[in-house]
Amino acid sequence: MSKVVLAAKSRSETGSAVARRLRRAGSIPGVLYGRSGTSVPLVLDELEFTRGIKGITESTIVKVEVDGKPHDVFVKDTQRNIMDGKILHVDFYEIEGDAVLRAKVALVIQGNPTGVREGGILEAPRQALEVECLPKDLPERVFVDISELKIGQSIHVRDIPLGDGVKLLSSPDKVVALVKFPKGVSAATAAEGAEEEAKA
Repeated sequence: MSKVVLAAKSRSETGSAVARRLRRAGSIPGVLYGRSGTSVPLVLDELEFTRGIKGITESTIVKVEVDGKPHDVFVKDTQRNIMDGKILHVDFYEIEGDAVLRAKVALVIQGNPTGVREGGILEAPRQALEVECLPKDLPERVFVDISELKIGQSIHVRDIPLGDGVKLLSSPDKVVALVKFPKGVSAATAAEGAEEEAKA
């Protein structure tokens, strides 16, 4: 996926009255937080920002050009109007290309497990992995194919391959996906049923 690029302008005026005026004009107020603790108030075009962030995740690196100067950032937080869903404010967190970072990467479960087709129940309790790496190595998403899972089988964090340079911080023993036996059916009962069916 190509990097999202957003245009922004720095602003000297702050406060709730200024923010309301910007929103009425079709803009979004925001803040760019630097790694050194600095912060720069920004203003962005509402339509461009709303379109630009569609489909991004917590680990998507976005390029924000502030007065023409590029910054690689994460979209740290977006405040929305609870009535109409419009974005009221956005916070960006700047990253440095040569500095190791920690981030949560979204897990995308793919496939229809064999065990589910046989009557099992799928559980996928985890939505993200925590990793540590350089920005250039950071995956936007991690895809997990569960199509071969049978009843009683599971996939753990340790089973997920990650790219070179990506260090896993999440517990390797955590379950990512499992197919459970139907309620009231134990492993022994299922095995007996399979054996009887084979004899028949």
